[in-house]
Amino acid sequence: MKADDKYRVEVNVKSAYIEAQSDPKSDRYVFAYTVTISNKGHLPAQLMTRHWIITDANDRVQEVRGEGVVGEQPLIQPQGIYQYTSGTVIETPVGTMDGSYQMVAEDGTRFDAKIPTFTLSTPKTLH
Repeated sequence: MKADDKYRVEVNVKSAYIEAQSDPKSDRYVFAYTVTISNKGHLPAQLMTRHWIITDANDRVQEVRGEGVVGEQPLIQPQGIYQYTSGTVIETPVGTMDGSYQMVAEDGTRFDAKIPTFTLSTPKTLH
């Protein structure tokens, strides 16, 4: 077993445009995103903090840092998953999000779980 196998968390995200809460005339585009966090490591790991980078089509960047996700700091067992849904608002019909979760393993080791870049897009905007 390699040392880094003990601390391996994979993150997958799916996003959706929320038309009912959006107002394109006011440059308000609301998106929901569902995150699935999978502990592929060999030790339980707790999500302590988050760091999001949200970029709209005008290259306006919002950085969001905080404790946990949706009010929780989940402990994810080996081979376990944690899933949650949250949302964001941007000023353009297309944008991206990425970032990282700061994790701490049962043995006290701190490590980051990278959140891969994903697209926020209204329907029919991107092909």
